[in-house]
Amino acid sequence: MTKVTVFSAPKPFSKPHIKTIQRNAVRSWLALGPEVEVLLIGDEPGIREAALDIGVRQISDVTCNAQGTPLVSSIFELARENSSSDVMIYLNADIILLPECLEVIDSVCAQCKEFLLVGRRWDLDINEALDFERNWIEELNVRLEREGVFRKNTAMDYFIFPRNLLQHIPPFVVGRAGWDNWMIFYGMHQPWPVIDITPSNRIIHQNHDYSHLPNGQIHYDLEESRQNVSLAGGMRSIYDLLDVNLVFRNDRIHNKKPSLRRLLRRLERFVMPERQVGWRWQLTRMFRKIGRRIDRNG
Repeated sequence: MTKVTVFSAPKPFSKPHIKTIQRNAVRSWLALGPEVEVLLIGDEPGIREAALDIGVRQISDVTCNAQGTPLVSSIFELARENSSSDVMIYLNADIILLPECLEVIDSVCAQCKEFLLVGRRWDLDINEALDFERNWIEELNVRLEREGVFRKNTAMDYFIFPRNLLQHIPPFVVGRAGWDNWMIFYGMHQPWPVIDITPSNRIIHQNHDYSHLPNGQIHYDLEESRQNVSLAGGMRSIYDLLDVNLVFRNDRIHNKKPSLRRLLRRLERFVMPERQVGWRWQLTRMFRKIGRRIDRNG
């Protein structure tokens, strides 16, 4: 029995750059070792061929919406049904994992039985197939130091959790805004902890364009994203990593230290109205604007 199942719903493998970075990502997951199994979920063009070539399992019968976009609930259900691992990792198919991820999981599992682990990502331009027969981790570390961009608290590309959790997800569509924010919102209202593992777990997002989306629009502008936000319960349920109160650092779970940025985020959430009108909405926008200015200035 494997200890960890990594699962994802890849984009079509039809565009050369997307094909390259998704193959890099999947191969990095396999490189974590025999304790890890990988599931590619969906029937987008090229998934079957990539799965066969790389040597991972494809689960094709995912439920989609009327536009043909896979449902997050179906992706998670299929992963759980086709795995016997104790711990599951959902992540986007352009994310490279490093071995430190398994070390974090082992340490957290020793401290609590149920949890949701989340974190920020590093962005990196990668245009070539990585050579996993060489010192690929050391080479990526050098590139990260030189070229990597550490993304903000809204850049959430993975969720790590025990298999018995997250069994009742609304019918969000994957690859659109809102559903990942709901995951944190939902977790923050459960008896188990949501933990930011950013300081101990680097993940690498391989940059890409958005030509795979309708009209090449960034997903925030799509109607499916607005539907996701509505299913989540509106903007007051759109949480991010600033809302997470715990952090994993130096092999231990700690309370996050107070900061001006987190205080502003708390004020923003407190005054946020149901509808984007009125004086409370103006205050919300003011707190958000100040917070973004802090983010830009580091």
